[in-house]
Amino acid sequence: MATSMATSIARFSCTSRLRPRRRGREVARQARKGTEEGAGRKSWDAGRFLSTLLYFNRPPSPGDLVLRVLRSPMELLSGNKQEEGRTKKVVDGVDGRMDLPAGLRGVVLVPGATGGVGKRVVAKLLERGCDVRALVRDAGKAGRMLSDLKGAGKLEIVAADITQEKTLRPEMFQDVSAVVCCTAVKVAPKEGDDEDRSKYYQGIQFYDPEIVGDTPETVEYAGIRSLIRMCQGKLGQANGLVLAGLNEYGKMVGNEWGALDDVVMGGISQSNLNVTLDADTGKKVMLFTGNVSEENNGGFISVRTRNYEPPLDLLPYDGIRLRIKGNGMRYKFIVRTEDGWDTVGYCQSFDTVQGEWQDVDLAFKDFFPTFRAKTMTNGQTLDPSRIYSFQLMLSKFEYDGKLNPSFSSGQVSLPISCISAYMAKPAATWVHVSSAGVTRPNRPGIDVEAEPPAVKLNDALGGILSYKLRGEDAVRDAGMPFAVVRPCALTEEPAGAELVVDQGDTIKGKISRDDVAELCVALLSQPEASSTTFEIKSTVPFSTPWEVDPQNPPPPREWGPLLSGLQKKVTGKTIGGVYTGRQPEDATLSSSS
Repeated sequence: MATSMATSIARFSCTSRLRPRRRGREVARQARKGTEEGAGRKSWDAGRFLSTLLYFNRPPSPGDLVLRVLRSPMELLSGNKQEEGRTKKVVDGVDGRMDLPAGLRGVVLVPGATGGVGKRVVAKLLERGCDVRALVRDAGKAGRMLSDLKGAGKLEIVAADITQEKTLRPEMFQDVSAVVCCTAVKVAPKEGDDEDRSKYYQGIQFYDPEIVGDTPETVEYAGIRSLIRMCQGKLGQANGLVLAGLNEYGKMVGNEWGALDDVVMGGISQSNLNVTLDADTGKKVMLFTGNVSEENNGGFISVRTRNYEPPLDLLPYDGIRLRIKGNGMRYKFIVRTEDGWDTVGYCQSFDTVQGEWQDVDLAFKDFFPTFRAKTMTNGQTLDPSRIYSFQLMLSKFEYDGKLNPSFSSGQVSLPISCISAYMAKPAATWVHVSSAGVTRPNRPGIDVEAEPPAVKLNDALGGILSYKLRGEDAVRDAGMPFAVVRPCALTEEPAGAELVVDQGDTIKGKISRDDVAELCVALLSQPEASSTTFEIKSTVPFSTPWEVDPQNPPPPREWGPLLSGLQKKVTGKTIGGVYTGRQPEDATLSSSS
């Protein structure tokens, strides 16, 4: 027999580089030729072949052409150096990156990096080998303060004002995988202070304080909201990111999916992805259904997304989760990190259980590179920070010519509730340094005179604690994995004292800034503390200085046991006149209703 239509896809990959008009004529010529060559076989639908190609390779619109013309001179002038640098970083750094906690896969942003806690956080991150971007108001001051820090990580200083969102430029958040937020309104002694703020660092109980500069509302609340908006999509969603699913009206959400069947290689199989009613649950679901035939050397059906533009950055996530109702067959899920039509696909197969709803988790680190179902032994590992398309396939073949052991031709269907990116036991990607006492102003039954100065002076200091609490709420409501740290009174004492962790916002005492900074860095790799809010202090009485013998320093701290008992959704807030205490908010409110 003459040349098979199995070469159609290869021909198209070549003709796709032609100019649009020539490309159309060439594809049509190849389709006619393929039909003639296929005489004696099942009728092949050339029109469906062309429709498939055009669906996934749409001709450029007039607007796209204008953008290309305008972009080309700029790319020539710049030499495309930024893209080359980004690609090199991805290729060099992708291996092993997915073994790290999500927050340590990129750059750690530290807003407030010149503050008492912030500068210590920067130092400890650099020592750990993390790349750090210090976001500060005064780049000159930050340079003098931070430039001598040592460590394997790289330090970048950027100047911006979180109270002025227009100063927060997108490039400041590029490659950011975690935020350790150490910003705070400036409190100073009314009688003045020296350049090193010596009186301030002694503690608020030793001076008459006042707010200097921006108000607590703009720094502790509005500024935090601005930072969260700029980080949107970069820090992951603790509950996962929906890639394909149904909204409340039963309509599909996410990128467009289209059929990509064996018609591209001369086959006659057909499939689609639509919405139907599941007989067992009575709820609407997506349905991947079709008729798969081995005629004409075919044998696969699939649905694939159109390319994401810009590509998806799923680096915070650990893999793809499919919620499906199995039919006993083995399927493939394919991820592409290039925008071309016929490119390397990163594959993973999965088995389904007949008639059962199941969650299938496909870890990014388990995908392997293939090209036209042949394994690439020298291929790069999957880089989830630049994903262009997804594909779900049922095929007669596995890889390298091996057969799918559970394949059968005919009519098949696979109900799908949701396709999402998931985070497996995520540690915090946003660590927020707040303050003990934020829930105590106006709490029913509290003796304000017995509380620390900040609680007593909350109103006089512009509602400093109240706005810190609102900033916390903004972090908790944003959806990313977080940890809100509420230290008691901060001191300049060395680290190493015995510490106590509590929830419900009742404890009083002191804690070293060094200990708080160490805790903040540790939280980026402590899943047990993810999505929690807690207070922390040392066991050393306030009136007793804590000192460390340089010849006999404390051993390295194990944070896991200290943080292991924390509960999610505990804030210590008063809601509707009810103090929630050490109980989760929803449990307290339901018991009081």
